[in-house]
Amino acid sequence: MTQLNRVTYILLLAFLAVTAARGASDTTLLLIASSILMFACCWTSATHLLGARPAANFVVIATSVGWFAEEMGANFGWFFGDYHYTNVLGPTLGTTPIVIPLMWFALCYTAYVLSNLIVWQTPSDGVSPLGKGLVLSLLAALLVTAYDLGADPYMVFKLKAWIMVKTDGWWFGETLQGFFGWATVSFTIVFLFRLTLRRWAPTPKAQFSKFDMGVPLTVYAGSMVFQMCAGTPVETRTIAFFAMGIPLLCAVCGLQRWQHEVVAAPSDEPVPARRAA
Repeated sequence: MTQLNRVTYILLLAFLAVTAARGASDTTLLLIASSILMFACCWTSATHLLGARPAANFVVIATSVGWFAEEMGANFGWFFGDYHYTNVLGPTLGTTPIVIPLMWFALCYTAYVLSNLIVWQTPSDGVSPLGKGLVLSLLAALLVTAYDLGADPYMVFKLKAWIMVKTDGWWFGETLQGFFGWATVSFTIVFLFRLTLRRWAPTPKAQFSKFDMGVPLTVYAGSMVFQMCAGTPVETRTIAFFAMGIPLLCAVCGLQRWQHEVVAAPSDEPVPARRAA
């Protein structure tokens, strides 16, 4: 086990422990801690599975696009509708809490890995044709939005992390525009990252195992379990199980089909994992 592996697993355990503690008392300190730990865990995981340069590119794209979208949303009502942040999520950069762009990376990275496991049974499909990249980016965006189905009502109506101007939407008061914004922003992040792979293809430092690939799945699963236990309104607890559980199970099945082959070199077509005879 490399030093990077150890750091990733320590961060993962710390994230899960803090997330569990949030179930008892969801304070600003715990929210900030869980967000930072989730971000750091996903960054080290991406460095191990994709390589240092692609992982850094992913972080820069996700945090920049995520921050811009949130600033435009909070100030001008773009993407998500009219809203403004409270002080629940801690320090801000402009009007956006610093942890929000970090969460955009973590969510989009986990969705990127899950979508590849579902379709190609590998954590990264390398350099894919434009059309397939668009489809996989859309799938990743849907996985991020599935997370938001439970997260948004909880953050708005229980924690009051941000205040929506319109609260008469069809989804427990949330409007359709908000979910459209989530899908649009996450699609943009993942697709832009996929475009960078044409120049900086995935270059993992060493052979990785199913346990390493299970880190982003565990992060997604931990968020799902939290929503199932603490989601508000209570109806979202059941919704989280199905909305997040179905793609998670599909990704786990894809992980089981993976046969220890790293996809790193650029190519015109995704290289599926070698299957057992």
